[in-house]
Amino acid sequence: LLCLMAAGCGLFWDDPYVTVTPSALNWVEIHYYNATQEPIRRVNVRLNGAGFVEIKTGTSRLVSDSFARNIADVTWDDISDRRVYVDPQHIVDLFQDLVNHDLFDRDKVGKSTRHPAVGRFIAVRAAIDNKTYSESKNQYEADPELAELLYNIVLEFSRPAAQ
Repeated sequence: LLCLMAAGCGLFWDDPYVTVTPSALNWVEIHYYNATQEPIRRVNVRLNGAGFVEIKTGTSRLVSDSFARNIADVTWDDISDRRVYVDPQHIVDLFQDLVNHDLFDRDKVGKSTRHPAVGRFIAVRAAIDNKTYSESKNQYEADPELAELLYNIVLEFSRPAAQ
């Protein structure tokens, strides 16, 4: 073991809790769906470490899937796109909250719920300080505490209809 450490192999366990540094390379993208209405309401919030925030809302699949192809869908053009600039330190604080709420902790023991999330879906993808998260699972079912934090971020930048 001493030989492996001397050879520069490093730690076998990567600490998921980091202090977020200001960087334009950091980003978080949150997808929220409200399926309690027809058609399904979608919100996509993408935060960039430099302070740029892009908010897409609507019922079109284009809100959450830039490669959607069904142009015959009646909701195809129901999409609005808005961009705002906020203080980069605020973005760093939001990113730090996500890290502190186990965003990158792959060993989330006992946090998953067996209760399905009726009508609501929230997923997150992120790249913060060389750590990535890109699983498309519903955080309301996988980690309800993280899901509520993500939903609050969505609400900060967009008020989804019929929350």
